[in-house]
Amino acid sequence: MVRDRMNRGRRRMPRTYSEGCVPNMTQPNGATRIPLNTLAISFGTAGLASMWTSAGKALGLPDWPADTAWVIAAVVWVWLIVAHTVRGRASADTLVGQLQHPAQGPIAAIVPVVGMMLGAHLFLYWPVGGMVVALTSMAVTALYAGWLLAYWVTGTIEIDSVHGAFFLPTVAGTLIAAAVAADLGFASLAMGAFAVGVFFWGVIFALILARLIFRPALPAPLIPTLAILVAPPAVAGNAWFAIVGHSMDAVQDAFAASAVLLGLMQLALLPTYMRLKFSLGFWSFTFPAAALVGYAVGWLGIVRPWGWQVIAAAALALATGLIVAIAVASVRLAIASGRDRRRSAADELRDADSEIESDAVWTS
Repeated sequence: MVRDRMNRGRRRMPRTYSEGCVPNMTQPNGATRIPLNTLAISFGTAGLASMWTSAGKALGLPDWPADTAWVIAAVVWVWLIVAHTVRGRASADTLVGQLQHPAQGPIAAIVPVVGMMLGAHLFLYWPVGGMVVALTSMAVTALYAGWLLAYWVTGTIEIDSVHGAFFLPTVAGTLIAAAVAADLGFASLAMGAFAVGVFFWGVIFALILARLIFRPALPAPLIPTLAILVAPPAVAGNAWFAIVGHSMDAVQDAFAASAVLLGLMQLALLPTYMRLKFSLGFWSFTFPAAALVGYAVGWLGIVRPWGWQVIAAAALALATGLIVAIAVASVRLAIASGRDRRRSAADELRDADSEIESDAVWTS
């Protein structure tokens, strides 16, 4: 019965999701909902903005690059929410069914997580508005994580369905909530969220690692989620910086060592990533890269080894270049997919005209 439900969930997945095409996000009359992996676009742009904010503090850069990135992240976040809402209202698929799907459900946590990040930055310019956005998003993150955990523990998920995005609701959400709470002045809330995030980091990491080692390889569309494995130590380290200040201690040493090891694992996975056909799933690379570089720049700004500014600038340029390249490739893919849809629609129209003409000949 569980397997039948899982199979039905897979059949509801849009065909374009597995083929790496771009879903039609402008027409509300689609038969299926927009895949939730598109939300990674907002996570990547928010990660880019956060990285530039960290770099600005460490390197003494002007505020406008980070502020520009935050504006872009906010626009992308709102646009995706509107697009998903409009398409969802016209779709026969239910939102609950999409949220319960093991490949898509965890990714939905990106919406309130990015909301927290945007609220924290807005707080610098509009304290009341930023506070409302951040705390509301924090509450939604907690409620969704609790609901999703309750669904998972009812025996509805198979081990083969586990992937890197399972970190998002309980690990990324709580660790980012810890950093945001610290920035807003809620010290106890920050420490509590941090403890929850570190706890679930260990639990979910063990689950994902067991699935990856002892079960068949991930399907190609989910392979980019392996990049998410490097994000928790970087996000936890940034949260600890926000809680205790920019200073080095044993906790940061542990996070840095974990980030280095998992970063080396990502380097070893590069040949696997290079063999993948580009898809919107590549946005899974963006936030981990931005979080790792932002954390590294924060470290360099404290330790200040010889030539650290050059190293920080190079890492910043590399991560920014990666995100921009993925954005450009996504636009090209969207244009190509739109062209293919128009060509397909034209072919269908010609076939219909031919059929009508044929019927007219026979009836005459």
